[in-house]
Amino acid sequence: MGKEGLRYAAKVSLDKPASEQECLHNRWHPENPSYGSIKPGEAVKIECVDWTGGQIGNNDSADDIRDVDLTKIHYLTGPFDIETAEPGDVLVVDIQDVQPLEDQPWGFTGIFAKENGGGFLDELYPEPAKAIWDFEGIFCSSRHIPGVRFAGLIHPGILGCAPSAEVLETWNTREAELISTHTHLDRIVAQPPQPQNAHSGSATGSVKDKIAKEGARTIPGRPEHGGNCDIKNLSRGSKVFLPVHVPGAKFSVGDLHFSQVSSSHPPPQTILNRTPRTNNPLPLLKGDGEISFCGAIEMAGVITIKFSVMKGGMKQLDMKSPIYIPGPVEPQFGPGRYIYFEGFSVDEKGKQHYLDATVAYRQTCLRVIEYLRRFGYSDYQIYLLLSCAPIQGHIAGIVDIPNACTTIGLPMDIFDFDISPQLPAEKRDLGTCAFAGKK
Repeated sequence: MGKEGLRYAAKVSLDKPASEQECLHNRWHPENPSYGSIKPGEAVKIECVDWTGGQIGNNDSADDIRDVDLTKIHYLTGPFDIETAEPGDVLVVDIQDVQPLEDQPWGFTGIFAKENGGGFLDELYPEPAKAIWDFEGIFCSSRHIPGVRFAGLIHPGILGCAPSAEVLETWNTREAELISTHTHLDRIVAQPPQPQNAHSGSATGSVKDKIAKEGARTIPGRPEHGGNCDIKNLSRGSKVFLPVHVPGAKFSVGDLHFSQVSSSHPPPQTILNRTPRTNNPLPLLKGDGEISFCGAIEMAGVITIKFSVMKGGMKQLDMKSPIYIPGPVEPQFGPGRYIYFEGFSVDEKGKQHYLDATVAYRQTCLRVIEYLRRFGYSDYQIYLLLSCAPIQGHIAGIVDIPNACTTIGLPMDIFDFDISPQLPAEKRDLGTCAFAGKK
């Protein structure tokens, strides 16, 4: 039993490879073996590794970010059978708490190398870099970005129920069609099933081989079940309604974040308006604004969840995709405590684009970088900070031709010095983030 008397439905090891732990998996498939059973109305604790399965270390080098193996990612804890859940039901997930593991009170934000994942601004900042964040209760700070401290909105990036065989076939068919019809983009538009480094918990033999061959990657969220949506408001006190497609629901969770950009609305057409590149397999601006791709404060942690089952809920709610009610917890800053920066559909080379919110948001990010550079931060430090601090990112206008307008609100109170625009900028020695060595 846990300290509060709650049962641990699963515990992970920080010393054992994620691929060797039976409570973890990194493919969606109806035949993933269930790790355990949970009763409706029972609150349980579920431990999770970070999304890279422990590939990133608490050190002052970004070699691990440079060398991260993106075939070994998104290890989820589960799946769990929720008693009485049947296809057509809705699984109601009450998120009661999310915390870092006691043995790992730190997390990381990374800028992936342009040729290995990249990010929203990787044409300008192609080098791998990272910041380690130390947790102090609800607050975090980083030796790699000194002068900053803020409260995190801790949440799971991924939660969902297993697909049925029919749903899995739908995913694989439509994503294969997307791949085959978009070869002209000269880039990876979706990841098909990939046996390399597939992990399916305790599965063995032909079942293990089948899951590796057919299992859907956990990279994207999907309408039928949610999955990797990186919604920062799914924090403590949230209630999530998930469609059930298989007996027992087979619920899984993972990819925990200590913090992520606040109230951000990623621009539409982020992928379509981007210069094609085959080496970048994932969305370039994701998860409420994770602009550096590995842009949240990623962590290993424990989530406390209580489950209930809404019988026949999919028909009652006419449900085609998950629904959620956000919790009451979110970092707050007073009126007038933000500086807002604007960006428009005119790129850094002066070229005019038509209502391109991606270009506009890119320009907005660059305006913040230029502004904070005056105080002594490097561009890479600011890029990392923009990915995980509680900024407010919005699409302000997408109707006034030819320019879309986007904004970023930077909370002044996360800094331990005054960054007001009325004051002359005092340049400080603000250290450096972690960089990779030369190969």
